[in-house]
Amino acid sequence: MGFFNALKDILGGGKCPVCGTPGVRKVGTEIRCFNPTCQYFNPSLAPGEAPPQPPAAPQTPQQPQGKPTGWSSAPSQPSGPAPAGSVAIQYKNFQGQNKTFQADAQSLHREKNHIIAKVAPKGKQITLSRDRIQNLDEVERRMPQRVSAGQNWPNPRERQVLNYHKKYKTTSPLYEKIREKYPNW
Repeated sequence: MGFFNALKDILGGGKCPVCGTPGVRKVGTEIRCFNPTCQYFNPSLAPGEAPPQPPAAPQTPQQPQGKPTGWSSAPSQPSGPAPAGSVAIQYKNFQGQNKTFQADAQSLHREKNHIIAKVAPKGKQITLSRDRIQNLDEVERRMPQRVSAGQNWPNPRERQVLNYHKKYKTTSPLYEKIREKYPNW
């Protein structure tokens, strides 16, 4: 490994520990930096008579451990009136925090004990546990109905055909016949 480390140092492998300038060279225990304003600057490495460069921009402060970047501690409350065709889902997360999501009503669907929805503002799909949704009755009323009121659900064989062709985006005469009975499936 010594050969590869030496090769990396010769070719400018790392960043300066003081100013962060890339291309620092290490010769033994000595550090040689290209930045003229750095304490490790070596004039023999300078590419001609260049004016002194300002120090590199300070690195962004590191975020506290345990919190992914991009997460805000601000409460997620709707910022304005809800758009038409949306439903407000009030949810209590695993930390006990109350969150409110604006979801597209047409994107709501149930899978076992979860409700999956596309939420504002980016249209990202999220999965919410039904046990933690505070206004579950309202959300389930706004979900698109797969069968008309008073209509029987498809039998297991019909559901199998419907789900297969929906999953693989194919068709068959039997599938078309069943789709006539259940157009919203």
